[in-house]
Amino acid sequence: RIFSFLDVVTLCRCAQVSRAWNVLALDGSNWQRIDLFDFQRDIEGRVVENISKRCGGFLRKLSLRGCQGVGDNALRTFAQNCRNIEVLNLNGCTKITDATCTSLSKFCSKLRHLDLASCTSITNLSLKALSEGCPLLEQLIISWCDQVTKDGIQALVRGCGGLRALSLKGCTQLEDEALKFIGAHCPELVTLNLQTCLQITDDGLITICRGCHKLQSLCASGCSNITDAILNALGQNCPRLRILEVARCSQLTDVGFTTLARNCHELEKMDLEECVQITDSTLIQLSIHCPRLQVLSLSHCELITDDGIRHLGNGACAHDRLEVIELDNCPLITDASLEHLKSCHSLERIELYDCQQITRAGIKRLRTHLPNIKVHAYFAPVTPPPSVGGSRQRFCRCCIIL
Repeated sequence: RIFSFLDVVTLCRCAQVSRAWNVLALDGSNWQRIDLFDFQRDIEGRVVENISKRCGGFLRKLSLRGCQGVGDNALRTFAQNCRNIEVLNLNGCTKITDATCTSLSKFCSKLRHLDLASCTSITNLSLKALSEGCPLLEQLIISWCDQVTKDGIQALVRGCGGLRALSLKGCTQLEDEALKFIGAHCPELVTLNLQTCLQITDDGLITICRGCHKLQSLCASGCSNITDAILNALGQNCPRLRILEVARCSQLTDVGFTTLARNCHELEKMDLEECVQITDSTLIQLSIHCPRLQVLSLSHCELITDDGIRHLGNGACAHDRLEVIELDNCPLITDASLEHLKSCHSLERIELYDCQQITRAGIKRLRTHLPNIKVHAYFAPVTPPPSVGGSRQRFCRCCIIL
């Protein structure tokens, strides 16, 4: 019973004390959750095989994240021995191929969470296998598996309609057709990541909004083809939305964000970096309708002014909720904005890189009210002192972390 509370390292040490302790420490019931990330460089396939033989049906959760020495053969043995596995992290295990997913499909029908991020040899065949043998799958991460296409997504969702979280980040071959399959078959979807899926347009995402009303987190950063139609669809269909990341989506405007804010009152995190068309109007709407807002990135939104920050600082989220605000490269922001943020008692971090009108004095005044806040900013001497001989020295701008 005592050994069941120990971590992997301690169990291994205990196993060396005596024969009796060896038996107790290496009992499979103590090895229900294993994370080998701290040993990733040393892990080879035989280690995984040995673990699987000892743990057997006890093992529920295994992380091999970053274990690049583990391949298909070891994971086949693992799948055969550990048929009750529910959570498996293979992020960065670059040696594995579709054969691993075939093994999981054949032996691991209880699998619920699977992370295959950066396993670049994974293709549509893997998704077809998972669909056939892992019907309980709730979370799948296939970020940067760039061989996956709409055919793989179609096969996946037909057998895994209970998906709640799906990360397709960096799957550059995906088109709107893939999203239409998801919208039609995954009504339980809560989290979707489409970052840098460059071919995605309004058509595909609107289908998601209409079919996945439980959606709480959407990342579409880098999907530069989307427009305000997406924000309208989210506002009309996904009232539970808490996280929206749309960095570098330069076609989005105040009109779309107004609709979104007026309908999605549970928003907590918004990444609007390089949404270059938005103005103070968006901040006014967020301040009125989004009382739970905690993290807001407005970096490179060059039309934002002190007036927008004033409304935000007076908004419902300001006093108890707002924790992070990023204003890098917002040239119209001045020390007046910092004055407006003094009432944000929960504020932990503010980013002000390349805000030329922000001064050290303004930051010091802010810190008198928020002594624990972290402020990141650039400063350069206003008038560099002359060097010997009358010519002026050149000074590099320096990064100040206060």
